Amino acid sequence: MADSNASLGSRSPFADMAPVKFEGVSSDNPLAYRYYDKDQMVLGKRMEDHLRMAVCYWHTFCWDGFDVFGAGTFNRPWQRTGNDRAAADARMAAAFDFFKVLGLPFYCFHDEDITEASDTPDELSNNFKRQTDRLAGYQEETGVKLLWGTAKLFGHPRYAAGGLTNPDPEVAACAIRQIRDCLEATHKLGGANYVLWGGREGYDTLLNTDLTRELENFGRFLSMVVEHKHKLGFDGKILIEPKPHEPMYHQYDFDVATIYGFLKRFDLLGEVHVNIEPNHSTLSGHSFSHEVATAVSLGMMGSIDINTGNYQNGWDTDQFHLDIRDITLALVELLPSGGLDTGGFNFDAKVRRQSSDEIDLVYAHVGGVDALARALLSAADIVERGEIQAFKDERYAGWKGELGQRMLSPDASLETIADHAASAGLDGKHTSGRQEYLENLVNRSLK
Repeated sequence: MADSNASLGSRSPFADMAPVKFEGVSSDNPLAYRYYDKDQMVLGKRMEDHLRMAVCYWHTFCWDGFDVFGAGTFNRPWQRTGNDRAAADARMAAAFDFFKVLGLPFYCFHDEDITEASDTPDELSNNFKRQTDRLAGYQEETGVKLLWGTAKLFGHPRYAAGGLTNPDPEVAACAIRQIRDCLEATHKLGGANYVLWGGREGYDTLLNTDLTRELENFGRFLSMVVEHKHKLGFDGKILIEPKPHEPMYHQYDFDVATIYGFLKRFDLLGEVHVNIEPNHSTLSGHSFSHEVATAVSLGMMGSIDINTGNYQNGWDTDQFHLDIRDITLALVELLPSGGLDTGGFNFDAKVRRQSSDEIDLVYAHVGGVDALARALLSAADIVERGEIQAFKDERYAGWKGELGQRMLSPDASLETIADHAASAGLDGKHTSGRQEYLENLVNRSLK
């Protein structure tokens, strides 16, 4: 591809940067991986194939450090002309230079991330098609692949009341057009998945909301997305990302269990899976590992946006997740099920506003990559040792015994079970759950 930074008078700051390499735990190089050795075999699979890591386009290349209390602080080279076509092209060139530096296999984008500012649906559609062709060229040149694409149905003022759940059918039609274009582009680019992040699919107050209408429309239009996926021959998964609130007071995709009920209602189980984010998990009152375990249990696991929030702040702060123990606990729930197939770990995370130099983007991702790799090694050790699983098996062993099988028999009833408990003199003696012992086992495996 041609150097799109030439018109800005400077090359991408990553164009001449040496790739980040694995140097091992003895290295003190801040621009080296200490744990991420992509070819290391872990539980019979290469580390790279376990983690399938991706860089997100939006936080990394589109965000300028703006927050609700202040203007942007970054002033990256590709941001200095605003958001015109030259800036969009320069942004894309810098992005793929950055991907090459990190050596990660995937990236993710929203449609509006890759285009210049587009005021009308026609402008967005035309600009997006042009930039999709450029993405295809960069992918062929670099070998970096698309983990997933998604349509941004929450930024433009028309989506103030949502996209697919908007009270105005004209707005919902615009949202459907964006989804159609983005799903087709994701298929064209060989994307492994397609994500629908609700953004504003919810409400601020029930006083102006027809809850039944919005949920029925959401289900109907999601069914259309699935139908179009099959029409295209798209083999990837359709994913919904759970989030309880923010920006809306209440969002319909609150958590994994809520989405399960929604998909069951509209007969979409098996067709739609979830893209879990740790920060969203904690905002919904759950742990990251709980949401992963729930998705695995319900057969809904799809992909993961790996980040975290500040536990002292009830906001979606999208920080790089560096808590090895927390990630390890989630991977302990994920790995026995076979891990992620079409999914991966997308760094949906952003540097802090005060981390204003371009090199800070590299430092942040190096830390995030190594945190995932360390957690994978830790979780694999727990799985291989088998002590925790053995304890669980023993704790629930009674359900394979005579009493457990009697209670689970199709012939059992509330009355027969109660009568047996009375005639046998069952008293249900408590046995310890050994929580502290099990937590100690986790800590012993942390790398």
